[in-house]
Amino acid sequence: MLDVAAMIDALVAHPSETVILFDYDGSLAPIVDLPEDAVALPAAIDALGRLAGRVGRIGIVSGRPVEFLVRRVPVPDLVFAGLYGMEMMVDGERRIEPRVLAFGAAVARAADQAEERLPGVHVERKGGVSVTVHWRTTPDRAAAVLAVAADLAHRHGLAELRTRFAVELRPPVDIDKGNAVDTLIHGFDVAAFAGDDTGDLPAFEALGRARDEGRLTRAVRIGVLSTEMPDGLPSSVDGLVDGPIGLAQMLGEVATRLGA
Repeated sequence: MLDVAAMIDALVAHPSETVILFDYDGSLAPIVDLPEDAVALPAAIDALGRLAGRVGRIGIVSGRPVEFLVRRVPVPDLVFAGLYGMEMMVDGERRIEPRVLAFGAAVARAADQAEERLPGVHVERKGGVSVTVHWRTTPDRAAAVLAVAADLAHRHGLAELRTRFAVELRPPVDIDKGNAVDTLIHGFDVAAFAGDDTGDLPAFEALGRARDEGRLTRAVRIGVLSTEMPDGLPSSVDGLVDGPIGLAQMLGEVATRLGA
């Protein structure tokens, strides 16, 4: 396991050949009760701004829609992959994976019915591509949410993705954060990803696979500690930082080392 200093050393060794990617919720932004209230730490935004143009690529790979990410992280030259890689923001243009387009109507019907069947539970519509049902603020409704989500997925031909205190109904297309990371690290020698949740595990796996196959010289898999961290995360990473504050501090030090 690498300490923070060793991870920083790896990220500053060959900056023009390095790509650094991040999850949003729980990594750049602290976990909050309502998803719309999640705001990236000012220190993280500052560090990203200082790093932009100092390394080969910086990007966010998140379960959030890219339009949300662009608004919340207004840093020039960032690349955004949203909805676990089902959409990307490239040169200011939102691009949706073509395979998911056919499921827009099914997602909309599932979202409508989730609101009807689960009054008082937060239903988050994600750019017409997927819908997430949250029970963080209504923990006593967890079993009901999961039962309704399973039924709606079956009725509308959608897939279920369990996340922290939530379940997402999404097109049954084999796309996850690992696919997005594979795309964004292409052509670079060193790549890093920071994440904290179950949905980030495929991104860590993608980095390890790219390193083992010789497509990367160095992979730095950064786990962001929290009380809600999944059991499998520590064994999937190369090093750990102490929550979003620890990640922001680490990024700030990388920027300082690169003269930003």
